[in-house]
Amino acid sequence: MTDTDVPTDPAAVVLPVVALSVDLMDRSKISAAFPEATLVRSVSKLVDMATPNALVLVDLARLDEVMVLQTIDARVIAFGSHVNEEQLSTAIAAGVEALPRSVFFRRLANGGF
Repeated sequence: MTDTDVPTDPAAVVLPVVALSVDLMDRSKISAAFPEATLVRSVSKLVDMATPNALVLVDLARLDEVMVLQTIDARVIAFGSHVNEEQLSTAIAAGVEALPRSVFFRRLANGGF
């Protein structure tokens, strides 16, 4: 391997992104921010696709059991309704970053991940 084989710009290194969302608007926003993202519709597929070096995005409205997020060995950012404080708190207790939807999509649009 030569020096030319290694990207010199850290921003050039693209981590895999896996997102659990079924909402078409949400999926289009995620795809716009991460064109190479793998979009899944089931929790089992999300768990299967999440690798330790991945960024995992999760719509909390799609989860029956938030604590399943503990089984994912990757950086997980979950988003949910700002009025469902219990669900957001449970996600935080599961060890993930949990944001209200508005904050999540504002950060997504601004490249904050």
